[in-house]
Amino acid sequence: MKISYKKLWVMLIEREIPKSTLRKDIELSPGTMSKLNKNEDVALSVLLRICDYLNCDIGDICEAVRTGKK
Repeated sequence: MKISYKKLWVMLIEREIPKSTLRKDIELSPGTMSKLNKNEDVALSVLLRICDYLNCDIGDICEAVRTGKK
């Protein structure tokens, strides 16, 4: 399985929050932001900070996506 942050990007667009603003406001490192953009794993603590900032649940910003393997 892979992780997808598509829900996060859609939420940011809907709320008119640029990615750069999110990064600055919750003090994400450029490397972490790059991982989010590439749908790579990031620390749970980072996801919780994003949820706190956006006042949402973790399922509102990411989801597990099956890769086709059983």
